[in-house]
Amino acid sequence: MRRIVRRTLVMAVTVAVVAGCASAAQTQQSGAYAPSRFSVEVAGQGPDVILIPGLASSRDVWDAALVQLSATHRVHVLQLAGFAGEPTGVVSDGEVVHPFVHDLHRYIEANRIVRPVVIGHSLGGLSALMLARHHPESVGRVMVVDALPFFSLLIDASATEESMARQAAAARDAMLAMSPEQFAAGQTVTMNRLVRTQALRPAVVGWSLASDRSVMARAMYEVMTTDLRGDLASIQTPVTIVYAYDPAMGPEPAITGLYTNLYAPLPNHHLVRIDQSYHFIPLDQPEAFAAAVDEFLR
Repeated sequence: MRRIVRRTLVMAVTVAVVAGCASAAQTQQSGAYAPSRFSVEVAGQGPDVILIPGLASSRDVWDAALVQLSATHRVHVLQLAGFAGEPTGVVSDGEVVHPFVHDLHRYIEANRIVRPVVIGHSLGGLSALMLARHHPESVGRVMVVDALPFFSLLIDASATEESMARQAAAARDAMLAMSPEQFAAGQTVTMNRLVRTQALRPAVVGWSLASDRSVMARAMYEVMTTDLRGDLASIQTPVTIVYAYDPAMGPEPAITGLYTNLYAPLPNHHLVRIDQSYHFIPLDQPEAFAAAVDEFLR
């Protein structure tokens, strides 16, 4: 039902832009840029907002946000290649995250989107920070949803990119070596920790199972070995960081302290905590997340 609602809304307002479907002649004639590393659905009119889902996630994670935002904004809902059933295309080998950020910059530039708001969840939040760091002219404001500037600090508080390279490679290779049954079982266990709302877990597991395993594993490696802490001080874009808290995560001061300390070098930032949620805040607490987005846009 949620997918039908989103697609009906999108079709009623505009035509979907699908990565790789337009020929070079069509692209040149229309003046549009066809991204190769993601597809886009566009809905609504007004100031531009770009929504980026996370690792192995579907754009369906933004269903509620799309309904909310498209009433007053032009919303670009992305789907990364290789995730949640999206065709792999050019992402069949090589890096995933860094080329995606460059492709998004080209999409913004080619379509003359003026300083859009960019909201990203997890890997999408990390990508939004990278976009603000390397292409500040392409971004007006950023909302990072439950993502750290260096994910691997959750594994090792003394981690560096170099120290995590071997462990990240081992995790990547282990994921690729799993049988379908082992992978499905592992994703079910993982989503029990990432999605608080039990009824929503099967859908999120399904996104992972529909993802290209190689793309997912390589993207995971990049996330584990990308440390943006040294870049934060140079990001002048206003950034709001929305993070989750639930007692199951441990003491609240430790969680808040982690985000407070890691994002302290960011010159223009604001922290927002959403309670009774795990990692997938837009799913676990849609009303609280909608309120945070409203405040952010004001």
